[in-house]
Amino acid sequence: MYIVVDLNRCQGYAQCVFLAPKVFELHGEEALMYLTRVPEDQQDPVRRAVAACPVQAITVGGAAGAGN
Repeated sequence: MYIVVDLNRCQGYAQCVFLAPKVFELHGEEALMYLTRVPEDQQDPVRRAVAACPVQAITVGGAAGAGN
């Protein structure tokens, strides 16, 4: 699973950081850092983070060319 965060849309609510702290991290007050490739054991927390994002800034996709 891969993720992309639209940093122009992200408003720094940090719901993703609380729900998937091994994938998302805030540096300072608004600089979001994240892993683009989600480890298998973090996929459920990331799905919860995607659902919780109030501005829907996180997009989830499968591996390139994998068709999922």
